[in-house]
Amino acid sequence: MIGTDLTLYEEDARRLAAVLQRLCEDSKSRAVFLIAKAGQLIASAGETASIDTTSLASLTAGNIAATGGLAQLLGEKEFSVLFHEGEKDHLHISVVGQRGILVVLFDRRSSLGLVRLRVKRAAEDIGQVFTEMAERTQREASQGRAAFQAQFAQITDDDIDNLFKG
Repeated sequence: MIGTDLTLYEEDARRLAAVLQRLCEDSKSRAVFLIAKAGQLIASAGETASIDTTSLASLTAGNIAATGGLAQLLGEKEFSVLFHEGEKDHLHISVVGQRGILVVLFDRRSSLGLVRLRVKRAAEDIGQVFTEMAERTQREASQGRAAFQAQFAQITDDDIDNLFKG
């Protein structure tokens, strides 16, 4: 689950993982993470074994939420891209598809310019996957409602009377 309105199927996970793997390679990054705005890790690629991904996901979501508050104070809708520069490692954080957060961890093997360029393409691909997921989820919800209504329509007054006689 990616939120209350999206369901992540295995095929979606594979597609997202492929986008992240390509981004990691093309941007010469150490690792790439896709996080739900609620703070759950959706997918990752690269050198992730030494990173506490649960903490990374929740802290990143908190960072985006806090930055959203700053944006509102300044009359902005949001700040969709954040950059944190460290001595050895750097983080490029961006909101993608209004539903996710893309985090790119890179070092001196890459550059901010290359990361930004590659993130732009990956964000479009991720946004497309999210759109397709939302459409499918909406279709499934409509079908589920129709099935429920059909079942409910079959209940007769006698069925209700029998239920309360017991």
